[in-house]
Amino acid sequence: MPENIKSRSDLLTEQQNPKTADIDTRTIPEILEIINREDQSIAGKVSEAIPEIHRAVELTTAAIRKGHRVIYLGAGTSGRLGVLDASEMPPTFSIPQEWFTGLIAGGDKALRRSIEGAEDQPENAEKDLKNAGLEKGDVVIGISTSGAAAYVRRAIELGKEMGCGTCYIICTPEAFYDAEADVVIRVETGPEVITGSTRMKAGTATKLVLNMISTATMIQLGKVYGNLMVDLQAVNEKLVDRSTRIISELTGLEHDAAQKALFDADKSVKKAVVMVKKGCSLEEAETWLERGEGSLRKILSQDGV
Repeated sequence: MPENIKSRSDLLTEQQNPKTADIDTRTIPEILEIINREDQSIAGKVSEAIPEIHRAVELTTAAIRKGHRVIYLGAGTSGRLGVLDASEMPPTFSIPQEWFTGLIAGGDKALRRSIEGAEDQPENAEKDLKNAGLEKGDVVIGISTSGAAAYVRRAIELGKEMGCGTCYIICTPEAFYDAEADVVIRVETGPEVITGSTRMKAGTATKLVLNMISTATMIQLGKVYGNLMVDLQAVNEKLVDRSTRIISELTGLEHDAAQKALFDADKSVKKAVVMVKKGCSLEEAETWLERGEGSLRKILSQDGV
């Protein structure tokens, strides 16, 4: 650990917040106002970390383009947020399940209940990454708001040893357990509303950072056109409706015609748009997308379409 951190009590995330010292004496509206006021500082703190988040996105984008994966790994709230972000990528952007993987100390049971001591077992990080099929070229993103999870530190160390890209997300100036990651994202969220309860401000900051990393990566990989999710999976009525509206927006078709185009394209928004704009068959649209590396922007910019 860093020389100036002698114990966990020295961590900023473990300090008592003077702004909330009497929160237990406040009325419910006052409590809510205090929490909200503290939360308002988080976006600004995340903004300060954008240069490092940028570097993380460069790592994740390059890895996926080369056929590798992104693996989030954390304990407690940090692990749950990583699993959440990874699980939302396939339905949102129609990507393979393995592109983003979320691991949590204690396994899937820890998603619903606390597994005591799971973060203090570095050997389990090795087991979990091995079971996940970690390979050289993957990116390991360790999440530990206080940097006090030995499980996360070992994951980053193993990633480095195997030739993976590595990133360490913490919410304190210095981690309790230092780790030589390629990128260290520090979002200094300060003392929590309830002392040590990093599920609050630190958890909010973590969610924002993960959203930025995964979303920016998907944009770089051509999964978004404008600000539209052109690679979503139309697996239910809501998403069929959204897909239809996207096709209508991009092609000028009326609703019914846009929905027919969606179904003619096997519920693929991209294929439907290419079929309409290029006046081609489904097979030809698939060829266009393959040649354009899945980028609708590249395809529609050709021949002035």
